[in-house]
Amino acid sequence: MSKILVLNSGSSSVKYQLFEAEGEHFSVLAKGMVERIGLPNSVISYSNGTDPKKSKIMDFPNHDEAIKELLRVLLKYNLKSLDELAAVGHRMGHGGEYFDKSVFIDDDVRKKIYDAVELIPLHGPALILGMEAITRILPDIKQVAAFDTAYHQTMPKEAFLYALPIEQYEKHKIRKYGFHGTSHAYIAQRTEEILGYKGKFISCHLGSGASVTAIKDGKSVDTTMGFTPMVGMIMGTRCGDIDAYLPFHIMKTQNKTMHEVNMMLNKESGLLGLSGYQDMREIQEHYIAGEERAITAINVYVHQLIKHIGAYAAVLNGLDALIFTGGVGENSSFIRKLVCQRLGYLGIELNEKANHAQGQEAVISSANSKAKVLVIPANEELMIAKDTYNLLQQANPKAQVA
Repeated sequence: MSKILVLNSGSSSVKYQLFEAEGEHFSVLAKGMVERIGLPNSVISYSNGTDPKKSKIMDFPNHDEAIKELLRVLLKYNLKSLDELAAVGHRMGHGGEYFDKSVFIDDDVRKKIYDAVELIPLHGPALILGMEAITRILPDIKQVAAFDTAYHQTMPKEAFLYALPIEQYEKHKIRKYGFHGTSHAYIAQRTEEILGYKGKFISCHLGSGASVTAIKDGKSVDTTMGFTPMVGMIMGTRCGDIDAYLPFHIMKTQNKTMHEVNMMLNKESGLLGLSGYQDMREIQEHYIAGEERAITAINVYVHQLIKHIGAYAAVLNGLDALIFTGGVGENSSFIRKLVCQRLGYLGIELNEKANHAQGQEAVISSANSKAKVLVIPANEELMIAKDTYNLLQQANPKAQVA
């Protein structure tokens, strides 16, 4: 049996899960989150899935102190010693063109991770904080990097190239990379297990961030996010697709700096910009109450989603399954219904009763639906744990990982 810790680091937070793996079976021993790192009244939470969730207010000035405390919590409830940990898996933002799968972190990999940070300047620096902290706290433990971009490295050139001077790609590596890859990879794998076959799938990861991916025979062939996670679908605070000239126009006519426009597009736009609310649950309440801005925001959201689904059905030349995941995709039967009502041309027919499913796996299409519609909860941490375990087995297949 192997015990694997998975970390997902943000600028002021760390999500964690502790898995125990034996063969194909993975169980969650513990999970939680450290929030408000670097701010007063930081909070660490812990759950083993059965007992009531525990939380404690402390001050964590940096990620090192936060991770030291979460390790102390795991030692109290789940581990006899840190030697029981076989490895630590990390969610990484950008692997550039270097990585098409998860890898052990060594000096060469670490250098390439740092090289790729400039490709995702808003989010990339935060995602490496956990790796850096573990390197200092547990310098001898094996670490694995799972990249948001890796799954999309199977996209063909016609899908990932921008129509810029070709030197921009050949010399500067400017291209579509895609994100949420770990989530889409999990969705592809789980859909195959549920349906019993590979096929033409469209995966809709709808959360605060949102992306849609066309999957053929288990591989990503196109995705809505691009060089950065800002494009494609409208998101909680990100604008999604806009005219490329707009930032220049806003800077010129409104006397705004590049930084101000960047913050506007990433932090002040999307659902928040259109409606005044970031959380889809709030927007739905105001939509039902007849508030004009909330109605507009959801109409734009649904319009963009059906547009991307239609485009990817064309790319795939058909559709076997449409999958909803992420916080909105898993929990909003309202959004799923609005979307599926407009996909009848794809042979999609919703089962109204099954569509009430929230936060659980379900097939929500009717028996007569030509394409299956599924809800599958996102589980990036499990995918990272599986990749980590498989790498450990490949490195030493005859040994029983402790």
